[in-house]
Amino acid sequence: MMLAPRNNIRCGKLCFPVSYTIKSGKKRFQRGRLVTTQERSGFYTMKGYERIETEQPSAAMEDYLEMIARMEDEGRVVRISELARMLHVKPSSASKMASNLRDAGYLDYERYGFLKLTARGKEAGRYLLYRHRVLQAFFCTLNGTADELEQVEKIEHFMDRRTVENLDRLTGRMKAVENVDENER
Repeated sequence: MMLAPRNNIRCGKLCFPVSYTIKSGKKRFQRGRLVTTQERSGFYTMKGYERIETEQPSAAMEDYLEMIARMEDEGRVVRISELARMLHVKPSSASKMASNLRDAGYLDYERYGFLKLTARGKEAGRYLLYRHRVLQAFFCTLNGTADELEQVEKIEHFMDRRTVENLDRLTGRMKAVENVDENER
């Protein structure tokens, strides 16, 4: 990624950049249309720069995508009010995130309408649900409990795909050993 100064302010002998154009050629969705990062300019937070570089959804975006995918899988119609209730947030927060997800190409959403995942959103949602199920099964098997929701929600955003797939295989082996042990008793 290359940053090119657009405007500068002079203060004595020093020259300070006012804004930057980000030049990288990566693709990104903005307000429903494909925009390259070359078209965007200005300052960003560190989190903003990370999102530009990786094109990955934030942890909060993942929580919303996962819940929308879960609700769609259950055959439920997804509305902002229902999504906000399920995630224990204000409807205005859910509406803002729905707009962000739409801008990122994960969601089709018109104000006051239903939320519907795009193909990109469905793919991400399937993986997020898979990751959640794998971690839930792993922690329940490891701890001998029926529910580890809080622990899963706290840790799931820090797991990469390879680790999740390995945990899935490990959990299968742990369950197989557990079943053998039960049969021997």
